[in-house]
Formats: sequence, C-alpha cells, structure tokens
Amino acid sequence: MTTTVATWNINSVRLRAALVVKLLNEEAPDVLCLQECKSPVDKIPMDLLALSGYAYVIARGQKGYNGVAIISRSPITQVGAEDFAELGHARHIAGQLENGLTIHNFYVPAGGDIADRTVNEKFGQKLDYLAAMKAYFKKTPPKASVLVGDLNIAPRKDDVWDHRKLLKVVSHTQVEVDALADVQNSGKWVDVTRQDIPEGQLYSWWSYRAADWDSADKGRRLDHIWASQDISNKAYGSRILRTVRGWERPSDHAPVFASFDL
Repeated sequence: MTTTVATWNINSVRLRAALVVKLLNEEAPDVLCLQECKSPVDKIPMDLLALSGYAYVIARGQKGYNGVAIISRSPITQVGAEDFAELGHARHIAGQLENGLTIHNFYVPAGGDIADRTVNEKFGQKLDYLAAMKAYFKKTPPKASVLVGDLNIAPRKDDVWDHRKLLKVVSHTQVEVDALADVQNSGKWVDVTRQDIPEGQLYSWWSYRAADWDSADKGRRLDHIWASQDISNKAYGSRILRTVRGWERPSDHAPVFASFDL
C-alpha cells in the first residue's frame, strides 16, 4: 500500500489556508506536514482541511511564530512532541499512522544571520537543537519512521545555487552541515530525496528578496524527507513542487514529496 508524504514550510497556515487546500486538492498526499504555522492549534482552519478529506490533524502551536502540524487522510495518533534544547518552541511533533509508520515533523531554528554563536544567540540555539536531535535518535533508534521538515540546512554543494559564495552564509556553513550529518548518522537516516534524485541542483526555498525568484533561481534545499534504514528501500517518487513557489502570495518554500510502498 502506498503512502505519500509531503512537507511544506507554509509561513502562516491561516494566511495561506487557501494554498494548503489547493495543494491537498490538486496533489492529494496521504499526509501533509507543515512547519512555521504561526498559529495556536485552536486557530488552525481544521474545517477547511476536513472538507478536503483530511479530518485528522495533530499539531503544536504558538501565536505568531513556529508551530508544526501533521495533516492526514487517515487516523493518526500523536506519539511525541519534544522540546529539543529546551527552547520552549513548538518545533517538533510525531505521529503514527494505522499502518505503523511514524512521522517526525521538524522545524529546526533558522539560526539568524551570523554564523558565530559567540555573537549570535540564535545560531547557538540552532546548533544546540541539532545536538539534542542527535542525542535523541542515538538513544531512540528509529524504526519504520520518516523524518521530514524544514531543517534549515542545505547540506550538499548542489543543494545551493553557489557553494563557494554560501560557505559562510547560515544554512550552508560547514559547522551546520556537519551537525546535520551527525543527526542523520545518529539514526541511520536515509535522505530519500537524494536517494531518488542523486545528482543535480535541487532547491526547495527561494528568498522573498529576489525580484524574480524564478529566473534568478538562487535557491537552497532546506526542506527534507528522510527514512529510517529499514524502510528506505521502500521509498520512491521524490519530487519538489517548484511551481507552488509561484502561486499567489506564496510561502518562500516549495513542498517536497516522497512515496512509500509499505
């Protein structure tokens, strides 16, 4: 049985509720994981989601920032909600589907603008968050699990528009790339997107600052789908829906998809 999972930093679920519904109606993933919902849970437009056939939602919310949600066609049970690095932020939620698949949805801190924790507290928080993720998955090895979300790191040279120019830019610095690799290795996670699309430039985020983001194409792959080693060979069909970045009043992220034959 196929389960298709999508992940999308929506940058305000209430502001872009119509876009969420549009994606659900047009692409029909079994599960959609959202980050940066910027909404208390009771303000998420559950009624609109239900009308599109997605009656099951688990979420953690905060007013105005952060926030994660997992939207599902079929029943999903919350099995985790960790406060990594004890930041007090709604950045993680985990749910389990009836077929046994566990989904971890993450919104890793962006880290601010300066890649130096001695002068930038936010960068330190990002590194601490990643270290806590590493410790968690080392202690609790994932099985039949998928990890998705805005991890706010583009790890590979071809995950950014210019590797050399971005080496000192937060999201592509070596210390961040190494920290993300430590998280991945701690759980023996497999990068499903790059398993399916091993070569070539691949982006999921384009800055609002670009006057013409499409033609400039100065993107980064910040959004990821990983699978635990025991189900990584069941993954296929990975794609990034770039066209969504061009919808009216869009998020600066595009949704990432992967399917699993479970």
